[in-house]
Amino acid sequence: MTTPPLGLRDQKKLARREAMIQAAVRLAVERGVENALIEDITAAAGVSHRTFSNYFGGKAEAIAARHLDRARGVAEALRGRPADEPLWDAITHAALSPYKADRKRPDPEWTASIRLMTSEPSLIGEFLKTNAIAERELAEVVAERTGTRVTRDLYPRLVAATVWAAVEVATDKWLSTAKPAPITQLVRNALRQVAAGLPDPSAG
Repeated sequence: MTTPPLGLRDQKKLARREAMIQAAVRLAVERGVENALIEDITAAAGVSHRTFSNYFGGKAEAIAARHLDRARGVAEALRGRPADEPLWDAITHAALSPYKADRKRPDPEWTASIRLMTSEPSLIGEFLKTNAIAERELAEVVAERTGTRVTRDLYPRLVAATVWAAVEVATDKWLSTAKPAPITQLVRNALRQVAAGLPDPSAG
């Protein structure tokens, strides 16, 4: 199904939201989260405090928004995969989809926000919240593809939780290694091991 193009009003709303996200991440990186005041974020984005409040519950939510958008995109990408494609092949394609537009390396804003959220205590709660939302939405799509129910069956939630755990471990490896492999390679390898049932490497 082709998504209809956004109207002018929706394009302006999206651009306004993007400007606030960019300002929040940039100022938090430059000054530290505590010193990135909402009034500074709104000034940098050219919006009012009221407008900011209409989009975000606080600066932590604005900083986490890029991560949430990309994570939600994984669920939508999975929903768009061919119905007859094997589940884990479809999941791997979907999990790699956010990186396709990044070309050689992930979006610097997303990378900066991830570094902040995984190192700054005041943001960890928002990071966990975004992961929970993403996991729930992915589970719904897995349920659609497998004929299961999120409210009844363990399977879709187990798959979603496992997928995000694998992506999180791969991302952490990429962020913490001096000369890491490409993040797409790390994510693909992590999901391959999960799909194979995490065989014991010492048994080979």
